Amino acid sequence: MLDKYGIAKRIAKEIQDGYYVNLGIGIPTLVANYISEDINVMLQSENGLLGMGPFPYEGEEDADYINAGKQTITTLPGSVFFDSAMSFGMIRSRKIDLTILGAMEVSEQGDIANWKIPGKMVKGMGGAMDLVASAQNIIVAMQHVNKAGESKLLSACTLPLTGIRCVKKIVTELGVFDVLPQGGFKIVELHEGVTLDQVRYSTQGKLVE
Repeated sequence: MLDKYGIAKRIAKEIQDGYYVNLGIGIPTLVANYISEDINVMLQSENGLLGMGPFPYEGEEDADYINAGKQTITTLPGSVFFDSAMSFGMIRSRKIDLTILGAMEVSEQGDIANWKIPGKMVKGMGGAMDLVASAQNIIVAMQHVNKAGESKLLSACTLPLTGIRCVKKIVTELGVFDVLPQGGFKIVELHEGVTLDQVRYSTQGKLVE
């Protein structure tokens, strides 16, 4: 079973040389720290940065260099800054090869809910709806169950949707799952120490073994 750092490290293995990648808030931001040094990857942040690097070491932070989640970051040689119109132009014109997002729920059809819980105050939907509508490939980093122990991999989402039929792959603390075109969560791999019975118990949606 993996912690959030292990989830981020596993997702980093999905990133290929030459990719332009957008990292969402939460676990996805940690992925930047685990990208192989053997490949050339450009990280894009919707707040106006192309060429984002890993998190800075303590004492080396620059408050002017932040990601979409307002965390301080570093930049790589050749990185560029631009306004949000340019940033979302990149996203909407499908220039991003891979988007990695967190989620509160994902359905067996690939629907994602990740921006609002009814009755709770939220700052806004951010760039998530543009990203899920435009990205060629979407990987979700999430916990398999919520704090109440209820599955977050569902037959149908119960929370307001961010996008429909868009998620391709999910990485949780239990394993890696592909969302099949015909619907269902296909087990790709189980993490060390995780049993098939654990995954069956924790998955409310259709599980394909």
